[in-house]
Amino acid sequence: MMRTQPLGHTGEQVSALCLGAMYFGSRNDRATSYRILDGYTGAGGSFIDTANIYAHWVQGFKGGESETLLGEWMRERGNRSQMFIASKVGFNYPGVQKTLRAAVIEEECNKSLKRMQIETIDLYYGHVDDRTTPLEETLEAFNRLVQAGKVRWIGGSNYLAWRLEQARWTSEVKGWAQFCCIQQHYTYLKLRPGTNVSPQEMANDDLLDYCRSTGLTLLAYSALQSGAYTRSDRAFTPKLMSADNEARLAMLRAVAAETGTSVNQVILAWMMQSSPSVIPLIAASTDEQLHENLGALELTLSAEQMERLNSAGTT
Repeated sequence: MMRTQPLGHTGEQVSALCLGAMYFGSRNDRATSYRILDGYTGAGGSFIDTANIYAHWVQGFKGGESETLLGEWMRERGNRSQMFIASKVGFNYPGVQKTLRAAVIEEECNKSLKRMQIETIDLYYGHVDDRTTPLEETLEAFNRLVQAGKVRWIGGSNYLAWRLEQARWTSEVKGWAQFCCIQQHYTYLKLRPGTNVSPQEMANDDLLDYCRSTGLTLLAYSALQSGAYTRSDRAFTPKLMSADNEARLAMLRAVAAETGTSVNQVILAWMMQSSPSVIPLIAASTDEQLHENLGALELTLSAEQMERLNSAGTT
């Protein structure tokens, strides 16, 4: 059954595995999406992650499909009060620019609320660090949404640690709502030095240290790299290919063999047991994938295994 983790300094306890709803209502049809949602909530999960742009890049779709499907599912199941719903604003999709200008934040929030047929978004992220808009304008707009009751908590996504500190200080001085978490691209393999995954940001040692020292919660997307760890038909980006990462892959497989679990389960368990502890976003399009992901909750890695996983590939 699902465990919970604290969400920053909010006092909220959220599911230790967050269900990503990126392809619900688009690549995953209605029946599949409902089945995965029902399976996740049936296992005690309640933390669901979506965004206004999901999934406009899938042929035949324009964005908003994930939020719309989630709203219909919650209405049909009558379970809105049991769910903790996160959505995002900032990236572009048809008719909307990539920006965190105040007017766009507030307009997109209203559209997300309407699509999901809810009155309040539990967690609302700035999906990208818009350096062309003053942080004060962005944070004041988020604060207005919190004051209006349209949003409960706010978070950042694809921000560097120093920018998160600027945001924290700005909100602190102004008395505004503060980011409680950061959602970042993060996996067991390490990005090759000198490379990036723009327009996304990969969690680095600075960010991990910042979260550890401030209590900001780190949520990891692309934790399993779309199946590349275990599927022969999926490849890692070349930016994750290095001798160090070959050693880390070998250690993953060794620990999976020792524990009688899958490589994917070891990665998720490693994240949940790390310092700072990380909330992985999981995705699934089949019952088997969901079951495998949820199985990570039953895996407890020893201190010795954690040390071996952490130190593998370091030179």
